[in-house]
Amino acid sequence: MGSGDPLDRPGDGAGQRHQPHRLRSFKRSSDPALAGKVEDLVGLYMHPPMHTMVLSIDETSQIQALDRTPPGLPLKPGKCSTMSHDDQRNGATILFVALNGQDGTALGRCMSQHRHQGFVRLLNAVERAVPAGK
Repeated sequence: MGSGDPLDRPGDGAGQRHQPHRLRSFKRSSDPALAGKVEDLVGLYMHPPMHTMVLSIDETSQIQALDRTPPGLPLKPGKCSTMSHDDQRNGATILFVALNGQDGTALGRCMSQHRHQGFVRLLNAVERAVPAGK
């Protein structure tokens, strides 16, 4: 209480550091070889072998476009609704990305459906983009 920090003082709770609604959870691994696996993986990114490129590849699904014109206001019963010329909703898309951890460059592909062909296309694009000898 003697720290003088206003965030540590009792009051209305608006500025207090205590936030019981925020939770952080994790699950401990039961794998006895986990420490060695983590060291190997982190070592690969921190000190890659000579003449190699280490890429982290991932996919994110259910991405929706957020920058679109809002829909028309509801009209009276029996009237047609309005729609602007650029209001087209195509659903979600899938993003496949390969990140080069050494220089931060990324190569990505968006696909309309989540199939293995999209992942293979990303791998082919990565192969074309990587310089020979890497």
